[in-house]
Amino acid sequence: MSNFKLREAVRALLGGGIVAYPTEAVYGLGCDPLNPDAVLRLLALKRRSVDKGLILVAADFSQLEPYLLPLDVALERQVVASWPGPVTWLLPVRPEVPGWLRGSHDTLAVRVSAHPVVRALCAAYGGPIVSTSANPADRRPARNALTVQRMFGGGVDFILHAPLGGLERPTQIRDGRSGRIIRAGQ
Repeated sequence: MSNFKLREAVRALLGGGIVAYPTEAVYGLGCDPLNPDAVLRLLALKRRSVDKGLILVAADFSQLEPYLLPLDVALERQVVASWPGPVTWLLPVRPEVPGWLRGSHDTLAVRVSAHPVVRALCAAYGGPIVSTSANPADRRPARNALTVQRMFGGGVDFILHAPLGGLERPTQIRDGRSGRIIRAGQ
């Protein structure tokens, strides 16, 4: 992936656009998490309820901290030890975080990805982005850029073409408070 393509993706995000990009297991759709028009457009594209909440991916933990309540030391150690990597954590969210991100929950799903494209995108963007699988609600997630294009056509503003991270299934989701596995990963 060239720096030019990365700059185009960041330009799309900054302009309120939706970007498709490879993740650890499937293509993801992302946008500026604080742009309500972009997030609601993404949810409509997927036919996904705002009540479900969304995942934020980041290049490092510091990009996620403004969205989260402070973690106790033991939990923070456990979370940070799993990153970068294929573990999404449900962590206590700051009350001012918009409902379009957290849905009907008092937690926010967050991950520091190990995928080099995701990390480079978040680093170049300067913060976390929304990450949700690239598929309408009733379809299997896209595993390549061509499938994203076929599913969404002009609904996606930019597609980063690069290989997936090699996992067969989407990342594990863990509840930070209980430690319970919500979705088994690879």
